[in-house]
Amino acid sequence: MLGLRPPVAAAFVLLFVLYQSAEGVGLRLLHSFPVQAALMAACVLAAWPLSRRLGYRGYRAYALEAGPRWWLWLPGGLALAALAKGMAVAAGLRMGVYTAISPDAPPAWSALLATAPMLLLSTFVPSLAEDILTRGFWYRAAGIPWRRGVWFVAFSAAVFVLNHVYRLGKGPLEWWMLCCFGTAYATALWRSGSLWGAVGLHWGWNLANGALDLLWPVGLLDATMSPLLSAAAHLLMTLVVLLVPTGSVRRE
Repeated sequence: MLGLRPPVAAAFVLLFVLYQSAEGVGLRLLHSFPVQAALMAACVLAAWPLSRRLGYRGYRAYALEAGPRWWLWLPGGLALAALAKGMAVAAGLRMGVYTAISPDAPPAWSALLATAPMLLLSTFVPSLAEDILTRGFWYRAAGIPWRRGVWFVAFSAAVFVLNHVYRLGKGPLEWWMLCCFGTAYATALWRSGSLWGAVGLHWGWNLANGALDLLWPVGLLDATMSPLLSAAAHLLMTLVVLLVPTGSVRRE
């Protein structure tokens, strides 16, 4: 597998199987959210001993540590992704891609507060698991000497697309949207030097999806334009990330 050492390849295969089994076994075969959630959590938990087995402390095999200004990249990414999601929905409403549902009803803030703990957890764990599998692992654990950020970003974005095995059948439009997602998240990792940069954007987007479903529900009118709006939002985030000054970032 891409010239990876056997222990490294085995670690990736195990993480991949755990991640894919969450949907394949938990959701599609058993139709059980608890099983799905448990398998997804198992992917994140298994990443720790695998990191140790590969010779790293904690989750450092995936660049998941207190890297350069990670404490700014994580909340900054959350805020940027939430803003981008809101802009995409607003643009979609104006363009006729979405239609507002019960626009005169007050925002369901009480419902959001009641579901906040579960929403935070249910969006964080899958985002982190996929960031480890499709970005952090290839950035450091794989041992590939990336010399140029563009090669890492392109490779990671391709892995991110292929990791969505249950959505590949939707066709090229879906692939393009996923590629834009992966480009934004991988760019954040490369620019920040820490996986927390990618987690901020990825988790922020998924979290905003759940929150807006409660606060600003919309109905889909144009199934073609919707993924294009999401793709555009991620390309905009990529541009913002590229403009953020990073100083000297250590590559390991």
